[in-house]
Order: sequence, then C-alpha cells, then structure tokens
Amino acid sequence: MSKQAELILAMTEHERQVPGRVGHFLKVHGHAKAIGEAEGLSEKALLTLELAALVHDIGIKPSLEKYGNSGGKNQEREGGPLARALLEKLGFSEEIVSRVVFLVEHHHSYEGVDGPDYQILLEADFLVNMLEEGMSQSAIRSAYGQVFKTKTGKKFCQLMYLDE
Repeated sequence: MSKQAELILAMTEHERQVPGRVGHFLKVHGHAKAIGEAEGLSEKALLTLELAALVHDIGIKPSLEKYGNSGGKNQEREGGPLARALLEKLGFSEEIVSRVVFLVEHHHSYEGVDGPDYQILLEADFLVNMLEEGMSQSAIRSAYGQVFKTKTGKKFCQLMYLDE
C-alpha cells in the first residue's frame, strides 16, 4: 500500500463515524491535485500539497473536544502536532512534514500566502466549502475575487458556481 493510501486510511480512522469529514478531505484532495497538476507544480510540491489536503482538517476533532467548537484558529492550533505525528509515523521526510504542518497551521489564514501549495490548498478547500456550506452567489463572488488567484482554481470556481 502506498504511503498516501495509508494516510487516507489513517485519516478515515481519525474521522471514524464522521463520513462527512472523510468526504470533505477527499474532495479537497481531488481539487488540490487537479489544480496543482494543471498549474505545473513540481513532483515534490504536488506531493506536499496532496498530503496537506488530506490532513488539513485533522484539528477539527480535538478542537471540538477541547474547545467545544471547530473554529479555524482552533483547527490550526490543534492540527499541526497531529499532522506531524501522523506523517512522521508514515515515514515522510522532515522537509515535507514541516511544510505540511505549516500549511495545516495556516489553512484558515488568507494573508501571507507564501507559495503555490498554500494558495492551491486555500482554493481547493473553498471549492468544497462553497458546496458544503451552501454559500450564496454573492459570497461565492466575494471569495472568487479575494481568495482565488490561480488560473485553474478560478476556472473551477467559474464552472462550478458562477453563472457567467
């Protein structure tokens, strides 16, 4: 079994009995992979992005248990250490683990985006959240203008949600 398949299984175990969150990280992963490939990310950057997409919400469960809510900042705070432990256990390099942890700890922060992996993770998560949260057309248009920067992410958003 590949390391990515092991990670998907481990994340499914982490989200045991919460199929909506499993579906969420799998959908974010799919969009991130598609955008990353279309935008020409290197093999290493694409792997980092895909791993981050799979574990980006790993902090929800402990946030709910610890704080009674899964607010973005709580997710970022709680998710990093869990992501690190899981990725290290699966044998990913320290360089990749460190970057994935950074992305997990910032995936609700839209300022200071420092690379295409970060940008694409934000876009992929938004594409899924738009559907899952039933965002209005005005909220989608606002996110489109403020969050989406990649040509491919914009195209996905237009095709999926915008009536133009």
